Amino acid sequence: MRLSDLVAGLSVLQQVGGDVEVTGIAYDSRSVRPGDLFCAVRGSRYDGHDFCAEACARGAAALLVEQAVGLSVPQVVVPSVREALGLVASTFWGHPSHALDVVGVTGTNGKGAVTFLVRAVLEAGGVPCGVVGTLGAWYRDRWEALERTTPEAPDLHALLARMRAAGLRAAAVEVASHALVLGRVGGVRFRVAAFTNLTQDHLDFHGTFEAYRDAKAKLFERVDPEGVSVVNQEDPHGPYMAARSRAPVLTYGLREGSVRAEDVRVTAEGSTFTLVTPAGRQGVRLRLVGRFNVANALCAAGVGLHYGIPLRRVAEGLESVENIPGRFERVEAGQPFLVVVDYAHTPDGLANALATAREVARGRVVVAFGCGGDRDRSKRPRMGAVAAQLADRVVVTSDNPRSEDPLAIVADIVAGMEQARREGRARASWEVEPDRRKAIRRALGSAGAGDVVLLCGKGHETVQIFRDRTVPFDDRAEAREALRELGWTRSQPWASPTPS
Repeated sequence: MRLSDLVAGLSVLQQVGGDVEVTGIAYDSRSVRPGDLFCAVRGSRYDGHDFCAEACARGAAALLVEQAVGLSVPQVVVPSVREALGLVASTFWGHPSHALDVVGVTGTNGKGAVTFLVRAVLEAGGVPCGVVGTLGAWYRDRWEALERTTPEAPDLHALLARMRAAGLRAAAVEVASHALVLGRVGGVRFRVAAFTNLTQDHLDFHGTFEAYRDAKAKLFERVDPEGVSVVNQEDPHGPYMAARSRAPVLTYGLREGSVRAEDVRVTAEGSTFTLVTPAGRQGVRLRLVGRFNVANALCAAGVGLHYGIPLRRVAEGLESVENIPGRFERVEAGQPFLVVVDYAHTPDGLANALATAREVARGRVVVAFGCGGDRDRSKRPRMGAVAAQLADRVVVTSDNPRSEDPLAIVADIVAGMEQARREGRARASWEVEPDRRKAIRRALGSAGAGDVVLLCGKGHETVQIFRDRTVPFDDRAEAREALRELGWTRSQPWASPTPS
């Protein structure tokens, strides 16, 4: 594609040099290939303009910059490279989001589960659909690992183009708040926007809860007016999102909303409910555990209704989802207690997981969890208080400490637990074991018949990140090994679909 065609829709301040053929888009100088347009993005730590010379040395054919640099290659100067990046990528890849219906899902918790459920519902209704998010990219029989929940704009548009080439008609995409602020979804046309819930998270990035909320709301401000916004009416911030929607709004909720659930029954094997919608009623036997997963299913059902999928097919899609990696994922080895790995890494997510465990437990609720380093510190004592209030036994351990001292993170968590105890709100006993491998064994070793053991925080992740190293670590594998050491060795009836 000619450079002039690629930037035709941009607000160009200055163009230096002639027109050239561009064969790719790059935003990291280390990944530049001959013929690429290098986009010099200014970040919080690095400025892409400082790497233009390296990009040219690797063969960049042209530069997209905010100020001209002293290099003898064609340059296009724009007010914001970050804002232009998505538009350029969309143009280069032939506007794939105009050929695919993109279903954007945002919220603090439940995004990943909803995207999987949306895919299942749409495919049950004859709409081939892919998934993009924390768990990777899934389409047809393919899986691709992703570095971020929402990829950078050039990577996202390239991925959507591959989905289009594979014959898909839709893609369910997790839309993180970072992505909405940093332009990662620039140039993407959203046919559907969905909102799960909003609780405290990522204040290390956004600064205030209001800024975090407003970042999420950006998705609804850009949804296709001919599409739909599916909004959780029972979340306090649902009306805020609905008010900012450019499209008609369809509400859902466990008790309130156009799409809701009646006769909900939750067991350790799954959840049953009656799906109540403007199109009628339908019984659903969900294999996912917990009322929060019923809410996720309602959100996906709302998307299905927008596509006119019959309720029987909606139910078939929901019922086909047996397991979502790291989302209240059961680890079975024949033991007389339930072991669950869950990604819960916010106060609300942990509370939901513990409430579900309490609902299905015949005995005690035991949880092992930690908090990530270099992330929102203010949620650590809140998560400690939640665990102290809702569990019977807690093992406080490490998550991904990153550059922080693991013991300092643990101290922040324990401070919240001790505060809950001073206020008479704590029911749990607790201990500290910073070594996560040992902590998992302590938690499982204390379990008896009918108990539920939760391993929270890391979910699907397969590594643990420290200041000076990243090591292989998978809570599910560690749980299976710990159960084997305890004498429980029966293979589980299904395996996590995460490819090895």
